[in-house]
Amino acid sequence: MPYNSVYAPGLFKGQTIIVTGGGSGIGRCTAHELAYLGANVVICGRNPERLEQVVGEIREDGGEISSFICDIRDEVAVGQVIDEVLKKYGSIEGLVNNAGGQYRTPAKTISTKGFEAVVRNNLTGGFIFMREIYNRWMADHGGAIVNIIADIWGGWPEFAHSGAARGGMFTLTETLACEWGHDGVRVNTVAPGGIASSGFDTYPPELTKKLYEFPGRIPLQRFGTESEISGAIVYLLSPAAAFITGTCLRVDGGAPNVRQTWNLEKGSRNEPFHGFHRGVIPKALKGQP
Repeated sequence: MPYNSVYAPGLFKGQTIIVTGGGSGIGRCTAHELAYLGANVVICGRNPERLEQVVGEIREDGGEISSFICDIRDEVAVGQVIDEVLKKYGSIEGLVNNAGGQYRTPAKTISTKGFEAVVRNNLTGGFIFMREIYNRWMADHGGAIVNIIADIWGGWPEFAHSGAARGGMFTLTETLACEWGHDGVRVNTVAPGGIASSGFDTYPPELTKKLYEFPGRIPLQRFGTESEISGAIVYLLSPAAAFITGTCLRVDGGAPNVRQTWNLEKGSRNEPFHGFHRGVIPKALKGQP
């Protein structure tokens, strides 16, 4: 069974799109959908085993994909990857800046080194990839960039380092959309809320228990799916978004709209979209009441 995309097959035929952090979670799902839609997909990451798994899956499904081991914080390595991609495919039409990560801790316990590491992972690395891909190709040919941030609206307690980095990526996106618009380069963000992905299985037990409380705290009363994030990314990369740049597409079930003056009611009429044929429910959610 192929990927169940809502977009037309062949939408990205002949186009090359890079997905950083493509070895797992949202990146893996997005790589699958783009490959199904005809793109030459390039995934980057630091874990060779995960990259090889995704490459094997997509080739088994009949898609075109290449992978590169790359730390997005290393500007020399990033430049080399982009040059290799151009050598192989001849063009780069899209970039999905998905790589990133953080750990949970109160701000008072974050060391300066730890803060800087998370910012470099979630902001500086994305900037390096955008700058290098712009200077090496998109300045002369145009293109579309989608940066993945997070539900940071109103702050992100216990994730101050990541919230600061994602907020920086949001304003950086707005800035580059202005600076690079005349070259035909569109730059947008997607802000996922609580998405059921493999990342949940990396959480410690005390945080896993809190996952069960999450759906009742947002208007749509459920977690989102990887496919719903991928669908938003694909839209912003597509010709249908040709007049959209510098914006943020929230995919969060309405989480930032909750107010203390409003009591949420239980509901179940909002059905999740499951397009990813290889997607699985995180182990952390299998025991959810």
